[in-house]
Amino acid sequence: MSPIGDEIPIGKVPSGVSAVSSSEIARTRSDYTADVLQAYVPGIILSDYQGNGFQTNVDYRGFNSSPVDGVPQGLAVYQNGVRINESFGDTVNYDFITPIAINSMTVMSGNPVFGLNAIGGSISIDMKDGFKYQGFEADTRFGSYGRVQGSIQDGMRFGNWATYIAMDAIRDEGFRDQGTSDIRRLYADLGVKGDGSEFHLNFTGADNTVGVAAASPVELLDEGWGKVFTTPQSTTNEMEMVSLNGNVQATDTLQLSGVTYYRHFNQQHIDGNISNATPCAINPPGPSATGACLDNLDGTTILLQDTTGKLINVDPDVGLGEIDRTSVNANSFGGSLQGVDKTPLFDHHNQFLLGGSIDHGEVSFSSSAQLGVLQPNFVVEGGGPFVGPFGQICTVEADGSCTPTGGTDLSDIRPVSISTRNTYYGLYFLDTFDATDRLTLTAGGRFNVANIEIHDETGLAPDLNSNNTYYHFNPVAGGTYKLFDGVSLYGSFSEANRAPVAAELACADPNNPCLLPSFLTSDPPLKQVVSYTWEAGLKGSNTDVLSHQKTTWSLGFFHTVNTDDIINVASSIIGRSSFANAGDTLREGVEAQVNYWSGPLFVYANYNFVDATFRSNLTLPSPFNPFADENGNIFVHPGDRLPGVPAHKFKTGVDYAWTPQWRIGADLVAASNQIFFGDESNQNAPLGGYAKVNFHTSYDVTDHIQIYGLVDNAFNAHYGVYGTFFDINATNDAAGSTFLDPRTVVPAAPITAYGGLKVKF
Repeated sequence: MSPIGDEIPIGKVPSGVSAVSSSEIARTRSDYTADVLQAYVPGIILSDYQGNGFQTNVDYRGFNSSPVDGVPQGLAVYQNGVRINESFGDTVNYDFITPIAINSMTVMSGNPVFGLNAIGGSISIDMKDGFKYQGFEADTRFGSYGRVQGSIQDGMRFGNWATYIAMDAIRDEGFRDQGTSDIRRLYADLGVKGDGSEFHLNFTGADNTVGVAAASPVELLDEGWGKVFTTPQSTTNEMEMVSLNGNVQATDTLQLSGVTYYRHFNQQHIDGNISNATPCAINPPGPSATGACLDNLDGTTILLQDTTGKLINVDPDVGLGEIDRTSVNANSFGGSLQGVDKTPLFDHHNQFLLGGSIDHGEVSFSSSAQLGVLQPNFVVEGGGPFVGPFGQICTVEADGSCTPTGGTDLSDIRPVSISTRNTYYGLYFLDTFDATDRLTLTAGGRFNVANIEIHDETGLAPDLNSNNTYYHFNPVAGGTYKLFDGVSLYGSFSEANRAPVAAELACADPNNPCLLPSFLTSDPPLKQVVSYTWEAGLKGSNTDVLSHQKTTWSLGFFHTVNTDDIINVASSIIGRSSFANAGDTLREGVEAQVNYWSGPLFVYANYNFVDATFRSNLTLPSPFNPFADENGNIFVHPGDRLPGVPAHKFKTGVDYAWTPQWRIGADLVAASNQIFFGDESNQNAPLGGYAKVNFHTSYDVTDHIQIYGLVDNAFNAHYGVYGTFFDINATNDAAGSTFLDPRTVVPAAPITAYGGLKVKF
């Protein structure tokens, strides 16, 4: 159950809607849910901040839904009616959901009924159950870079009862060093139907470890496409979720439905970096030694101490590395209840929806920095001391040595331990009225309340303690008009809001930057983001039963203005950043899609253009940008493009059955260039666009046995999917390297090939 369920036909929704069926999901044979969305939804393209195919970001019309902390989230995502944006940073871990268990997915723009984060839109994922799927299927696959995977799904119905289970396991060594992924996922559902009622108890579980290699300097990638920069890097994600949902036909015109859930999420992240600390000689009064000096952003230089208060001694002849660790442990629960009444109004069809929801999360977060030694190939060897909260203030002499002054200061890379509580309340309504046989009017809204509490568990950062509450009412109004059979015109206006999450509120001070993918220092309060969206377009469909042909298509225009948009800005301390309100931003454009079925042939094509720009004058820190001024700042002007958003996206594909047993198909994904993160002023050359082609084929040996093959990026296109800048001076000093170009890029996977065997009954 999503907030509006399946009650309203797509043709009567006055905004952009894209639906993906289980058969279209099966066609891609994808093992990552977001890949399916990229293929079929015009406005969606994937980007990759972490350098692993199981941790990519969904970009929809310039709004992100990402598993990476630190990425401002702009989409609300639901699984069986449960909001699965994680409590701490509103991130979405698509690697938790096995695609074989998905019945359908719907991407919708401009509907505030979906609650917080729906400033760009929403994604509703409906899972399979034993009423929708019966049978048994086992699949195994082998291929490039040590890929080994297997999956099973089984659905059965026993009268009014039904069961469904799906599980898969994947091992992939990755094309880059340190890129190994281990994925283990399970989904199970128990359902029962009665007279006018249906209930489901389901479980989702995952235990995944992904090797992340992040961005590499472009000069390093010139030496080898799989080269990595500063390792080890890995993320371990564990999740268990239990939910109960159901609906009851209370009267002939009234249906009640609801969902309740409990979700546990645990994440452990290890990130090897070059340290901002450098070896420096310690002058008397103590014995001669070499310590680790760190320049804090408050202007002080400190000699780092370990967690016991002792000065850290280092080898003066080696570069210092740093192993940054973060831990998130979250428990969340909540539910929603809604009613849909279809009593006619003035003898015309009318549907009125009224509902409410509550989502509560409690999170424990910690981070630490451990000094290490930088080894060849940018490998950070740990084993050194953990950095303590304080360091001895020292005076830097002309020869670079440090003389202790007797005082202490908090270290900018000190350990962090906090707890957060967030509670989100929502009350929403939506009325859809058929004013005539051709005209349908829609109006509604949602009132959101978000309360976020933050408590510092160390006692060292009392300014971090806060209790913030945000309110906003978001209206929606629109209509559809049937021009003639199979063709409708639509238009709408809507508002939506996004409250700052705990991770952003706790990292809003540029003078106290936070460790990514974590955060957390004292905070000036951030304003909530409010979006205003206008949409208009045409939708059409035509079915010819006699010739077995079907066509669906849409063409739309959208215009979304965000006020007080939140962005992530870089710090001069490696791996750290902060959040800031960035005035107004604009995302507007057009999108078109067409799907065609004719007997053994299926063809689709879609296109999206989005002009994503800043609308305010801004001064932003970007210390590693070649065009930054002497203070490390860049200057943004209205009309400058937002980073990471390709203006043009084109996708097309074909599937054809040459014989009843043999099918072949191909897909193309193409995107234009994008601005580097950290280049919000648009002064550097953008990251180039790309086009990649995938092929697939299958052959049914018998009615129960199928063999298949997949080739991704068949023409071995080399392109980047994310770009930013790094500190070449600190890197060259620590590693003895000779980098000249500060650009770093996450490389896309080269050509890969897989073969598989599927057995079904």
